[in-house]
Amino acid sequence: MPFLNNSLTSFFTFWLIALLLSACGGGEEKTAPEEVNLNTSGNPAIRGVTEKIRKDPDNPDLYASRAALYYENEGYDEAIQDLQKALSYDSTRIEYLHVLADVYLDYYKSRKALQTMERAAELYPERIPTLLKLSEFQLIVKQYEASMRTVDRVLKIDPQNEEAYFMFGMNFKETGDTARAINSFQEAVELNPDLIDAWINLGQLHAGLGNSIAGRYFNTALEIAPRNLQALHAKAIYLTDQDKLQEAIELYRRINTIDPQYEEAYYNSGLLYMELDSLQKARQHFDLAIKAFPLHIRAYFYRGYAAELMGNSSQAREDYEQALRLAPDYELPRQRLEAMGEEVQ
Repeated sequence: MPFLNNSLTSFFTFWLIALLLSACGGGEEKTAPEEVNLNTSGNPAIRGVTEKIRKDPDNPDLYASRAALYYENEGYDEAIQDLQKALSYDSTRIEYLHVLADVYLDYYKSRKALQTMERAAELYPERIPTLLKLSEFQLIVKQYEASMRTVDRVLKIDPQNEEAYFMFGMNFKETGDTARAINSFQEAVELNPDLIDAWINLGQLHAGLGNSIAGRYFNTALEIAPRNLQALHAKAIYLTDQDKLQEAIELYRRINTIDPQYEEAYYNSGLLYMELDSLQKARQHFDLAIKAFPLHIRAYFYRGYAAELMGNSSQAREDYEQALRLAPDYELPRQRLEAMGEEVQ
Protein backbone atom coordinates (compact mmCIF):
# COMPACT_ATOMS: atom_id res chain seq x y z
CA MET A 1 0.00 0.00 0.00
CA PRO A 2 1.26 3.49 0.67
CA PHE A 3 5.01 3.88 0.22
CA LEU A 4 5.52 7.07 2.19
CA ASN A 5 5.70 7.09 5.96
CA ASN A 6 2.17 6.55 7.20
CA SER A 7 2.34 9.45 9.63
CA LEU A 8 0.08 11.66 7.54
CA THR A 9 -2.69 9.11 7.09
CA SER A 10 -2.38 8.06 10.71
CA PHE A 11 -2.65 11.67 11.79
CA PHE A 12 -5.89 12.21 9.93
CA THR A 13 -7.41 8.97 11.20
CA PHE A 14 -6.35 9.82 14.74
CA TRP A 15 -7.70 13.34 14.33
CA LEU A 16 -11.09 12.03 13.28
CA ILE A 17 -11.29 9.57 16.17
CA ALA A 18 -10.10 12.25 18.58
CA LEU A 19 -13.17 14.25 17.70
CA LEU A 20 -15.10 11.67 19.71
CA LEU A 21 -13.60 13.16 22.83
CA SER A 22 -14.63 16.71 22.02
CA ALA A 23 -17.85 16.28 20.02
CA CYS A 24 -20.85 17.93 21.54
CA GLY A 25 -23.10 15.37 23.21
CA GLY A 26 -25.66 17.60 24.90
CA GLY A 27 -28.64 19.57 23.77
CA GLU A 28 -32.13 18.70 22.66
CA GLU A 29 -32.34 15.39 20.83
CA LYS A 30 -33.01 15.67 17.10
CA THR A 31 -34.02 13.07 14.57
CA ALA A 32 -31.16 11.87 12.41
CA PRO A 33 -31.63 12.16 8.64
CA GLU A 34 -33.12 9.01 7.16
CA GLU A 35 -30.21 8.37 4.81
CA VAL A 36 -27.65 8.16 7.64
CA ASN A 37 -26.51 4.61 8.28
CA LEU A 38 -27.08 3.94 11.98
CA ASN A 39 -25.79 0.37 11.90
CA THR A 40 -23.83 0.00 15.11
CA SER A 41 -22.36 -3.42 14.19
CA GLY A 42 -22.10 -4.25 17.88
CA ASN A 43 -19.11 -1.91 18.25
CA PRO A 44 -19.40 0.20 21.45
CA ALA A 45 -17.40 3.10 19.98
CA ILE A 46 -19.53 3.19 16.85
CA ARG A 47 -22.67 2.95 18.97
CA GLY A 48 -21.47 5.90 21.00
CA VAL A 49 -20.92 8.12 17.96
CA THR A 50 -24.22 7.01 16.47
CA GLU A 51 -25.98 8.20 19.61
CA LYS A 52 -24.22 11.56 19.29
CA ILE A 53 -25.37 11.78 15.67
CA ARG A 54 -28.96 11.18 16.75
CA LYS A 55 -28.69 14.19 19.05
CA ASP A 56 -26.66 16.38 16.67
CA PRO A 57 -27.39 15.18 13.10
CA ASP A 58 -25.91 18.25 11.38
CA ASN A 59 -22.39 17.91 12.84
CA PRO A 60 -20.04 16.77 10.02
CA ASP A 61 -17.23 15.95 12.44
CA LEU A 62 -19.38 13.23 13.99
CA TYR A 63 -19.92 11.53 10.65
CA ALA A 64 -16.19 11.78 9.96
CA SER A 65 -15.42 10.32 13.39
CA ARG A 66 -17.75 7.39 12.83
CA ALA A 67 -16.27 6.90 9.35
CA ALA A 68 -12.82 6.54 10.91
CA LEU A 69 -14.15 3.86 13.26
CA TYR A 70 -15.89 2.02 10.44
CA TYR A 71 -12.67 2.20 8.42
CA GLU A 72 -10.68 0.73 11.31
CA ASN A 73 -13.12 -2.18 11.35
CA GLU A 74 -13.16 -2.63 7.54
CA GLY A 75 -16.67 -1.25 7.23
CA TYR A 76 -15.78 0.42 3.96
CA ASP A 77 -19.28 1.08 2.61
CA GLU A 78 -20.32 2.65 5.90
CA ALA A 79 -17.12 4.71 6.09
CA ILE A 80 -17.63 6.02 2.56
CA GLN A 81 -21.25 6.91 3.27
CA ASP A 82 -20.33 8.80 6.43
CA LEU A 83 -17.44 10.67 4.80
CA GLN A 84 -19.65 11.68 1.88
CA LYS A 85 -22.20 12.91 4.40
CA ALA A 86 -19.50 14.93 6.19
CA LEU A 87 -18.33 16.40 2.88
CA SER A 88 -21.88 17.38 2.00
CA TYR A 89 -21.60 19.97 4.80
CA ASP A 90 -18.13 21.17 3.75
CA SER A 91 -16.68 19.80 0.52
CA THR A 92 -13.31 21.49 1.12
CA ARG A 93 -12.30 19.69 4.33
CA ILE A 94 -8.95 18.27 3.31
CA GLU A 95 -8.74 15.74 6.15
CA TYR A 96 -12.05 14.21 5.05
CA LEU A 97 -10.82 13.93 1.47
CA HIS A 98 -7.56 12.27 2.48
CA VAL A 99 -9.27 9.61 4.56
CA LEU A 100 -11.95 9.04 1.90
CA ALA A 101 -9.17 8.39 -0.62
CA ASP A 102 -7.57 5.88 1.77
CA VAL A 103 -10.89 4.09 2.25
CA TYR A 104 -11.46 3.85 -1.50
CA LEU A 105 -7.93 2.52 -2.03
CA ASP A 106 -8.21 -0.14 0.67
CA TYR A 107 -11.62 -1.07 -0.77
CA TYR A 108 -9.98 -1.75 -4.16
CA LYS A 109 -11.63 1.30 -5.73
CA SER A 110 -8.39 2.82 -6.98
CA ARG A 111 -10.00 5.00 -9.64
CA LYS A 112 -12.24 6.72 -7.08
CA ALA A 113 -9.28 6.98 -4.69
CA LEU A 114 -7.25 8.77 -7.33
CA GLN A 115 -10.15 11.03 -8.31
CA THR A 116 -10.57 12.01 -4.67
CA MET A 117 -6.91 12.98 -4.36
CA GLU A 118 -7.04 14.87 -7.65
CA ARG A 119 -9.98 16.81 -6.27
CA ALA A 120 -8.03 17.52 -3.08
CA ALA A 121 -5.03 18.79 -5.07
CA GLU A 122 -7.27 21.05 -7.14
CA LEU A 123 -8.63 22.59 -3.95
CA TYR A 124 -5.16 22.93 -2.36
CA PRO A 125 -2.65 23.14 -5.26
CA GLU A 126 0.28 24.14 -3.04
CA ARG A 127 -0.37 21.90 -0.05
CA ILE A 128 2.65 19.60 0.03
CA PRO A 129 1.17 16.67 2.01
CA THR A 130 -1.75 16.55 -0.44
CA LEU A 131 0.52 16.67 -3.48
CA LEU A 132 2.74 13.92 -2.04
CA LYS A 133 -0.28 11.74 -1.38
CA LEU A 134 -1.56 12.37 -4.91
CA SER A 135 1.86 11.39 -6.29
CA GLU A 136 1.76 8.22 -4.23
CA PHE A 137 -1.70 7.26 -5.50
CA GLN A 138 -0.64 7.98 -9.08
CA LEU A 139 2.31 5.65 -8.55
CA ILE A 140 0.06 2.92 -7.14
CA VAL A 141 -2.11 2.98 -10.29
CA LYS A 142 1.03 3.04 -12.46
CA GLN A 143 0.63 6.60 -13.72
CA TYR A 144 4.36 7.15 -13.45
CA GLU A 145 4.69 10.27 -15.59
CA ALA A 146 1.81 11.94 -13.78
CA SER A 147 3.31 10.96 -10.43
CA MET A 148 6.65 12.52 -11.33
CA ARG A 149 4.97 15.68 -12.59
CA THR A 150 3.27 15.96 -9.22
CA VAL A 151 6.63 15.49 -7.48
CA ASP A 152 8.00 18.33 -9.62
CA ARG A 153 5.20 20.52 -8.28
CA VAL A 154 6.32 19.70 -4.74
CA LEU A 155 9.96 20.54 -5.45
CA LYS A 156 9.01 23.89 -6.96
CA ILE A 157 7.40 24.73 -3.62
CA ASP A 158 10.06 23.07 -1.44
CA PRO A 159 13.30 22.14 -3.28
CA GLN A 160 14.63 20.33 -0.18
CA ASN A 161 11.65 18.04 0.39
CA GLU A 162 13.05 14.58 1.13
CA GLU A 163 9.76 12.76 0.54
CA ALA A 164 9.58 14.22 -2.95
CA TYR A 165 12.98 12.67 -3.75
CA PHE A 166 11.74 9.45 -2.17
CA MET A 167 8.76 9.47 -4.53
CA PHE A 168 11.09 10.09 -7.47
CA GLY A 169 13.04 7.05 -6.32
CA MET A 170 9.91 4.90 -6.15
CA ASN A 171 8.88 5.92 -9.66
CA PHE A 172 12.33 5.23 -11.09
CA LYS A 173 12.42 1.90 -9.25
CA GLU A 174 9.05 0.86 -10.65
CA THR A 175 10.04 1.84 -14.20
CA GLY A 176 13.33 -0.06 -14.00
CA ASP A 177 15.67 2.94 -13.94
CA THR A 178 17.83 1.58 -11.12
CA ALA A 179 20.63 4.15 -11.35
CA ARG A 180 18.28 7.13 -11.07
CA ALA A 181 16.30 5.39 -8.34
CA ILE A 182 19.47 4.94 -6.27
CA ASN A 183 20.43 8.58 -6.83
CA SER A 184 16.97 9.75 -5.75
CA PHE A 185 16.89 7.63 -2.61
CA GLN A 186 20.43 8.75 -1.79
CA GLU A 187 19.32 12.37 -2.10
CA ALA A 188 16.38 11.62 0.19
CA VAL A 189 18.53 10.20 2.99
CA GLU A 190 21.03 13.02 2.68
CA LEU A 191 18.17 15.42 3.35
CA ASN A 192 16.73 13.22 6.09
CA PRO A 193 19.00 10.46 7.43
CA ASP A 194 16.07 8.98 9.38
CA LEU A 195 14.03 8.15 6.27
CA ILE A 196 13.92 4.40 6.88
CA ASP A 197 12.00 3.45 3.74
CA ALA A 198 14.68 5.06 1.59
CA TRP A 199 17.44 3.06 3.33
CA ILE A 200 15.42 -0.14 2.78
CA ASN A 201 14.98 0.63 -0.91
CA LEU A 202 18.68 1.40 -1.29
CA GLY A 203 19.46 -1.99 0.24
CA GLN A 204 17.03 -3.76 -2.08
CA LEU A 205 18.35 -2.02 -5.20
CA HIS A 206 21.99 -2.72 -4.36
CA ALA A 207 21.10 -6.32 -3.51
CA GLY A 208 19.47 -6.65 -6.93
CA LEU A 209 22.72 -5.44 -8.48
CA GLY A 210 24.71 -7.95 -6.45
CA ASN A 211 26.54 -5.24 -4.53
CA SER A 212 27.84 -6.33 -1.12
CA ILE A 213 27.15 -2.86 0.24
CA ALA A 214 23.43 -3.77 0.33
CA GLY A 215 23.72 -5.19 3.84
CA ARG A 216 24.95 -1.87 5.18
CA TYR A 217 21.80 -0.11 4.05
CA PHE A 218 19.56 -2.64 5.81
CA ASN A 219 21.73 -2.32 8.91
CA THR A 220 21.45 1.47 8.81
CA ALA A 221 17.65 1.21 8.69
CA LEU A 222 17.71 -1.11 11.71
CA GLU A 223 20.11 1.14 13.62
CA ILE A 224 17.55 3.93 13.23
CA ALA A 225 14.58 1.70 14.13
CA PRO A 226 15.58 -1.73 15.49
CA ARG A 227 11.93 -2.83 15.74
CA ASN A 228 10.84 -1.69 12.28
CA LEU A 229 9.06 -4.70 10.77
CA GLN A 230 9.63 -3.68 7.15
CA ALA A 231 13.36 -3.27 7.72
CA LEU A 232 13.60 -6.60 9.53
CA HIS A 233 11.64 -8.38 6.80
CA ALA A 234 13.68 -6.79 4.02
CA LYS A 235 16.95 -7.82 5.67
CA ALA A 236 15.61 -11.36 6.24
CA ILE A 237 14.87 -11.67 2.52
CA TYR A 238 18.36 -10.37 1.75
CA LEU A 239 19.93 -12.91 4.12
CA THR A 240 17.87 -15.68 2.51
CA ASP A 241 19.21 -14.68 -0.92
CA GLN A 242 22.71 -14.80 0.59
CA ASP A 243 21.97 -18.38 1.74
CA LYS A 244 22.21 -17.32 5.40
CA LEU A 245 19.06 -19.19 6.32
CA GLN A 246 19.53 -19.44 10.08
CA GLU A 247 20.21 -15.71 10.33
CA ALA A 248 17.08 -15.02 8.31
CA ILE A 249 15.03 -17.31 10.58
CA GLU A 250 16.33 -15.40 13.60
CA LEU A 251 15.13 -12.13 12.09
CA TYR A 252 11.70 -13.62 11.42
CA ARG A 253 11.62 -14.77 15.03
CA ARG A 254 12.35 -11.19 16.10
CA ILE A 255 9.50 -9.98 13.90
CA ASN A 256 7.06 -12.37 15.53
CA THR A 257 8.27 -11.37 18.98
CA ILE A 258 7.34 -7.79 18.10
CA ASP A 259 4.15 -8.71 16.24
CA PRO A 260 2.78 -12.21 16.93
CA GLN A 261 0.17 -11.71 14.17
CA TYR A 262 2.73 -11.09 11.39
CA GLU A 263 1.83 -14.20 9.40
CA GLU A 264 4.41 -13.82 6.62
CA ALA A 265 7.26 -14.14 9.10
CA TYR A 266 5.88 -17.51 10.26
CA TYR A 267 5.28 -18.58 6.66
CA ASN A 268 8.74 -17.59 5.44
CA SER A 269 10.33 -19.30 8.43
CA GLY A 270 8.42 -22.43 7.49
CA LEU A 271 9.81 -22.30 3.96
CA LEU A 272 13.34 -21.88 5.30
CA TYR A 273 12.91 -24.83 7.67
CA MET A 274 11.77 -26.85 4.65
CA GLU A 275 15.04 -25.90 2.95
CA LEU A 276 16.89 -27.08 6.05
CA ASP A 277 14.91 -30.37 6.12
CA SER A 278 13.47 -29.47 9.52
CA LEU A 279 10.01 -30.67 8.59
CA GLN A 280 8.49 -30.63 12.06
CA LYS A 281 9.55 -27.02 12.64
CA ALA A 282 8.39 -26.11 9.16
CA ARG A 283 4.95 -27.55 9.83
CA GLN A 284 4.76 -25.75 13.17
CA HIS A 285 5.49 -22.41 11.51
CA PHE A 286 2.95 -22.95 8.73
CA ASP A 287 0.47 -23.76 11.47
CA LEU A 288 1.30 -20.46 13.21
CA ALA A 289 0.87 -18.59 9.92
CA ILE A 290 -2.61 -20.09 9.52
CA LYS A 291 -3.56 -19.24 13.09
CA ALA A 292 -2.50 -15.65 12.47
CA PHE A 293 -4.31 -15.56 9.11
CA PRO A 294 -6.79 -18.41 8.56
CA LEU A 295 -7.07 -17.67 4.82
CA HIS A 296 -3.36 -18.14 4.12
CA ILE A 297 -3.74 -20.48 1.16
CA ARG A 298 -0.04 -21.15 0.55
CA ALA A 299 0.48 -21.97 4.22
CA TYR A 300 -2.19 -24.66 3.99
CA PHE A 301 -0.46 -26.15 0.96
CA TYR A 302 3.00 -26.19 2.51
CA ARG A 303 1.72 -27.43 5.84
CA GLY A 304 0.20 -30.29 3.89
CA TYR A 305 3.39 -30.85 1.92
CA ALA A 306 5.43 -31.00 5.11
CA ALA A 307 2.95 -33.52 6.51
CA GLU A 308 3.19 -35.59 3.33
CA LEU A 309 6.98 -35.66 3.49
CA MET A 310 6.68 -36.77 7.12
CA GLY A 311 4.44 -39.65 6.04
CA ASN A 312 1.18 -38.22 7.39
CA SER A 313 -1.01 -38.65 4.32
CA SER A 314 -4.35 -37.95 5.99
CA GLN A 315 -3.13 -34.61 7.37
CA ALA A 316 -1.60 -33.73 4.01
CA ARG A 317 -4.85 -34.55 2.23
CA GLU A 318 -6.83 -32.38 4.64
CA ASP A 319 -4.57 -29.37 4.07
CA TYR A 320 -4.49 -29.80 0.30
CA GLU A 321 -8.27 -29.97 0.20
CA GLN A 322 -8.57 -26.88 2.37
CA ALA A 323 -6.21 -24.98 0.06
CA LEU A 324 -8.40 -25.96 -2.89
CA ARG A 325 -11.57 -24.93 -1.10
CA LEU A 326 -10.05 -21.49 -0.64
CA ALA A 327 -8.56 -21.33 -4.15
CA PRO A 328 -10.07 -23.87 -6.58
CA ASP A 329 -7.61 -22.89 -9.34
CA TYR A 330 -4.52 -23.47 -7.17
CA GLU A 331 -2.61 -26.16 -9.07
CA LEU A 332 -0.01 -27.27 -6.51
CA PRO A 333 -2.41 -28.94 -4.03
CA ARG A 334 -4.34 -30.44 -6.94
CA GLN A 335 -1.13 -31.97 -8.29
CA ARG A 336 -0.14 -33.37 -4.89
CA LEU A 337 -3.58 -34.94 -4.39
CA GLU A 338 -3.40 -36.55 -7.80
CA ALA A 339 0.10 -37.84 -7.01
CA MET A 340 -1.35 -39.38 -3.84
CA GLY A 341 -3.96 -41.16 -5.96
CA GLU A 342 -6.83 -38.96 -4.83
CA GLU A 343 -9.69 -38.07 -7.14
CA VAL A 344 -9.96 -34.29 -7.38
CA GLN A 345 -13.19 -32.59 -8.38
